[in-house]
Amino acid sequence: MSDKQNCIDLKIMDGTSMAAYVARPKTAGKHPGIIIFHEAFGVNPYIRDVANRFAKEGFTAIAPELFHRTGPGFEGSYTDFGATQQHISKLTNEGLEADIRATHDRLTKDSGTDAAKIFSVGFCMGGRISYLANSTVPLAAAVSFYGAGIAPGLLDRVKNLHGPMLFFWGGLDKHILPEHTRAVEDALRAAGKEFGSVTFSYADHGFFCDQRPAYNEKASKQAWPMVLEFLKYHIV
Repeated sequence: MSDKQNCIDLKIMDGTSMAAYVARPKTAGKHPGIIIFHEAFGVNPYIRDVANRFAKEGFTAIAPELFHRTGPGFEGSYTDFGATQQHISKLTNEGLEADIRATHDRLTKDSGTDAAKIFSVGFCMGGRISYLANSTVPLAAAVSFYGAGIAPGLLDRVKNLHGPMLFFWGGLDKHILPEHTRAVEDALRAAGKEFGSVTFSYADHGFFCDQRPAYNEKASKQAWPMVLEFLKYHIV
């Protein structure tokens, strides 16, 4: 993570230390908080920009560095996915849960954050982790962008989801197939969970990221106001 000015360190229960990027609203008072879970490429300029965008919308945004055990400061290239594999392969649900709890705990104790109004959003790998977070800590709501691996790997967690979920998928995504998205929707529906699921038929995996070749301006510009409306509706 190259931007040290807005970086904090979090102590994890396993004895490790995790850096996190923080962006704050300019207005005074308590604000809702949002945890931003990064793609396979770390807390890079794109993720920091997303955090800044949420701060401008009135959220205290924090983006934890999930590869802190294997590659502190790692920022991968969108043209070299192979370099991310050594870090992705070492992630465990147990380790991620510890990271989630530490980040959530920091937000709940933040003087500028309303502890009862904490959300999450994640992209790609982080989309899966946003879902995991919603089953781990009491989030008010959570958003998942093209979260690969929720089905079938985390469907047993559906009963533990705390807040409503909003999912975004790309209809051209070769990584997450229609049967996977249906499995997620069916599991939430069977569990009686509140959720929304949006598929842009013309968009590919990674469509929200303007730094990726798959960026789709049309889908991205439609998804962003949906995210804001969803989150703000659940600020009660």
